[in-house]
Amino acid sequence: MFHSQQSSDASTEAKNAWPSHNNIDAQTLEPADHFITKNGMTYAGTHIIIDLWGASRLDELELMEDTLIEAVKQVQATLLHIHLHHFQPNGGISGVAVLAESHISVHTWPERGYAAFDVFTCGDSMPEKAVDVLKAAFNPDEVIVSSHLRGRIA
Repeated sequence: MFHSQQSSDASTEAKNAWPSHNNIDAQTLEPADHFITKNGMTYAGTHIIIDLWGASRLDELELMEDTLIEAVKQVQATLLHIHLHHFQPNGGISGVAVLAESHISVHTWPERGYAAFDVFTCGDSMPEKAVDVLKAAFNPDEVIVSSHLRGRIA
C-alpha cells in the first residue's frame, strides 16, 4: 500500500514494477474488449462460484496466497495484484487476486470449514480450472460449483 509521505520516485518505481497487460487486438490494432464467442454465444466472461465445505487450512495466509497464484496460472490469466486480509483473533481470510481479465475473490470461515471463491474471467481464460487447484490446497469434503455467463449478448 502506498502512503502519501512516500517519495514520488518510490511510487513511480513501485508502479513500474506492476505487471502490464496488452489491451490491443494484434489483428486490428484496436483496443480489445475481450468479449468471447463460444458455442454461438458472445459474452464478456464466465463467472464461476465455488463453495468448499469441510475444507482445511482456511486460515493459512501464505497457503492462500500461493493457491491464488497457482489458480491464476492454471486459469491462464494475468495477475496484477493480490490483496489478502487475515482476521484476528478469530481467523479467516478475505481477499482478491486482481487480474487483467477480472478477479478471483475469497472469503473463509475456518471455524465452519467453509470457503467462498468467485472466479470471474473474460476472454480466453478458463476459470473452471481453478476448481482443482482449490480442491488440492484445501481438501474439502464437498465442492459446489455454479457458472454464469456475464455480459451475454442475445
